Amino acid sequence: RRPRAWRNPQLNIGILGGTFDPVHNAHLAMARSALDTLALDKVLFMPTGAPRYRTPAVASGEHRVKMLELALAGEPRYEIDARELAPGASGFTVDTLKELRLELGADTKLYLLIGADQYAKLDTWHRPQDVQKLARIAVFARPGWDIADTKVELIPFEPMHISASDIRARAARGEDLSPFVPPAVANYIARHRLYG
Repeated sequence: RRPRAWRNPQLNIGILGGTFDPVHNAHLAMARSALDTLALDKVLFMPTGAPRYRTPAVASGEHRVKMLELALAGEPRYEIDARELAPGASGFTVDTLKELRLELGADTKLYLLIGADQYAKLDTWHRPQDVQKLARIAVFARPGWDIADTKVELIPFEPMHISASDIRARAARGEDLSPFVPPAVANYIARHRLYG
């Protein structure tokens, strides 16, 4: 459970979900942009489990959390929330947001941080109207994407051409990962022979 200090109505908290398989430099750049643009107090990195509607991650939840710990070390405004990896977790964003709301109180500002591609599919999510009631939607705006919804916060973000699938392919070939992930994450992938 969260420390009581979290129950502070002035807190602005961003939630960045993903498989983080592995966490990479674009994820970290997105978190920094969100911190600056939305004046966030915290960014919660929330690794997803293996719900029925999504391709499961290649690395185990344990490995993905460990890589996140290494990548986020030294930044007190970043925190990992691994609740979606728990046995029995639904994996639906609406359920996670409901739990966070109960823990943090109604006055905490929650921002769900999503890419423009995810935002375009928001209507297909499980109970999208409830998602939007529980948190403000903040979208990493790509150049050329026009989002007219005034209820959405835009986070300026220059796309970085880094993908987890490409990193996994490079790791399998034994290539240098240092341009794409923090050094500690590259070392961890090599040491544990992930994605090989």
